[in-house]
Amino acid sequence: MQTLLSESLLSEFSPVGSASTTVVEPVGALNASNAALFQRQLATLLASDCSSVLVDLSQVETLDSAGLMVLISAQTAAHQHQKRFGICGVSPSIRIIFEVTQLDRAFTLFESRADYEVSLAS
Repeated sequence: MQTLLSESLLSEFSPVGSASTTVVEPVGALNASNAALFQRQLATLLASDCSSVLVDLSQVETLDSAGLMVLISAQTAAHQHQKRFGICGVSPSIRIIFEVTQLDRAFTLFESRADYEVSLAS
């Protein structure tokens, strides 16, 4: 599994590992101030040769409608590129946002990376 790390959404992702699943770990907030950059980073990733993308939200403290739109766009792009897309590490406060907007029905939310890996094997 390949992991993309980002100290902030403004830094470049640096790949680690070599498997076909890429994990993206945003830190802090996914909001209007950084949504465009994060969307470009995800779009570039989804156009690459990885077969699966997992967004690990365990380090995300806040998420607004712009951040949600980036995730929706990424899922749509993944589908268009015939790639798997998942989200894991959703804290209770962020999960409430998904539930209130009913996006928990649109996304496949995983408790952990391990759960996502199990789903890939099946």
